[in-house]
Amino acid sequence: MSQFVPLTEITAAADYIRSKTNHQPTIGLILGSGLNSLADAIDTPDIIPTSEIPHWPVSTVPGHVGRLVIGTMGGQTVLVLQGRTHFYEGYSMDRVTMPVRVMATLGIDTLIVTNASGGLNPSYQPGELMLIRDHLNFPGMAGNNPLRGPNDETFGPRFPDMTTPYDVGLRTLAHRVAADEGFELREGVYAYVAGPSFETPAELRFLQFAGGDAVGMSTASEVVVARHAGLRVLGISSIANMALPDPPPGLILGHEEVLEMGQRAVPRLIAVVSGVISRLHEAS
Repeated sequence: MSQFVPLTEITAAADYIRSKTNHQPTIGLILGSGLNSLADAIDTPDIIPTSEIPHWPVSTVPGHVGRLVIGTMGGQTVLVLQGRTHFYEGYSMDRVTMPVRVMATLGIDTLIVTNASGGLNPSYQPGELMLIRDHLNFPGMAGNNPLRGPNDETFGPRFPDMTTPYDVGLRTLAHRVAADEGFELREGVYAYVAGPSFETPAELRFLQFAGGDAVGMSTASEVVVARHAGLRVLGISSIANMALPDPPPGLILGHEEVLEMGQRAVPRLIAVVSGVISRLHEAS
């Protein structure tokens, strides 16, 4: 039985957020591991600890601060989530994706999701940014889809289309912004796995064979719920490390490395995100 999050809880959370800010955001931004400092680029912010929001899932992962930062960026009003929750923390998919439902209730129509991921494509380098063109939602395909359970038609249809989960116009604009800033964005397929253990060499070979260019433990379920609600989505992965099936002897991966490399990617990520937001009218 799905642990369905009722509309009353989503509404209560949205009402609480409205009571703490005069801003009316239309753009949502979810920050991944090590990317929290992007919120420092927000002007005139109202800051709300997520632990104070009714029914909101609280992150338990280092590097996920647990705040909403609501203010302006690039001339637009944005809501930034510092600290997403993950399926591996023990929450149901319904609860993990509740923040996206709340964003839709608040009137947000464009969602930018970011994450720190491992590079599966051997041509990638740590510190690069990859626009997500498509994803492989392995937990969802195995039955842990966030839309499992009763469908609320006020959010979207029972069987939402996922032909283009990541908006083509927003991706095209992101490439233009990066080119104007003097760097290039990768573009590829994000493989979502449940975690929290890092993948074995055999699992990495399978993900490469399946078409994955980067792998991580978030994002895809949020995007499913966003698309269900009709939001436009831009996804950006920061390549924090190389997740290759034949690592050098003695290499041990850890979350600290992900956080450190995430910090290195922040300046370019800020340039892309702020540029896209300020030029959103160019995205057809």
